[in-house]
Amino acid sequence: MSDEALLSIDGLTVRFGGLTAVDDLSFQVRRGRIHALIGPNGAGKSTTFNCISRYYDPTGGSISLEGQDITRHGAAHMAALGVARTFQNLELFGELSVEENVLLGTYAYGARGLGRLLRRPAAGNRELAHHLLERVGLVDVLDAKANSLDFGRQKMLELARALAIKPRLLLLDEPAAGLRNREIDKLDGILSELATREGVTVLLVEHVMQLVMSISDRITVMSFGHKIAEGTPAQIRSDERVIEAYLGKGADHE
Repeated sequence: MSDEALLSIDGLTVRFGGLTAVDDLSFQVRRGRIHALIGPNGAGKSTTFNCISRYYDPTGGSISLEGQDITRHGAAHMAALGVARTFQNLELFGELSVEENVLLGTYAYGARGLGRLLRRPAAGNRELAHHLLERVGLVDVLDAKANSLDFGRQKMLELARALAIKPRLLLLDEPAAGLRNREIDKLDGILSELATREGVTVLLVEHVMQLVMSISDRITVMSFGHKIAEGTPAQIRSDERVIEAYLGKGADHE
C-alpha cells in the first residue's frame, strides 16, 4: 500500500440556501486503502459523497483525484476517470437480468451504445461479468431479473456492477445497510481483498460499526458538517468527541 493520496478533499463547503451542509471539510484517502466516512444522520456524509461523485457542485473548496482538480467535472465523466459508486437506495435496472446489470458497468470503456452492449456483448466483457458475479455469489442467478433478488443479493449485484467499471476509486454508500451478519462478513472479505490484493481504493459511508472497525485503515468522523476526528479505528473508538457525538457511551463498538 502507498502513502500517496489518490483522493484529496480540501476545504469542501456546501451550502443550500441558508443551510451549510458541509463546512470547510478536508481529508485525504490514500491509494489502496479503505477509508470510512462516518457520523450521525445529517452530518453531511451523503452531501460529501455526492460532491465527490459530481452529483453536487460545492460552494467552495476543491476535490482532486491524483492531483487533478475534478471539482468542475460532470458526473458522466467519473467512470472514465476510474471512479465507481453504489447508492444508499439501490439503483438497479429491475427488469434487466443480473448479467445485463453488470454488463452495463462495462459501458465506460468501449461500448458504442447500450443496446449493442446488451445484444452483442464483447466476449471479454461477458467473461468479466461472470467473474464478478461469481465473486459476489450471484453467478448461479445471472439470468434472473434483478428485481427478483432479495435485498442482500441486490446489494451484491450493485457492487458487482460498480466493479465492472474497473475502478481505481470505489465509493460505497452504506453497503452493509440491511444486510445479515453472514452477508456483512462476505462483504468484509470482498472489500479487504480488493484493497490488499488489487490496490483498489475504497471510500465508504457506513453506520454498521462492525464493518467499519473491521476493514478501515482510516476513519474520518463528521458531525453537523464539520470534521470532528480522524484516525485509525482504535483511535476513533476511544475518542471522547466521537463517543459523545456518535458512538454513544456504553455502546458495543466492536
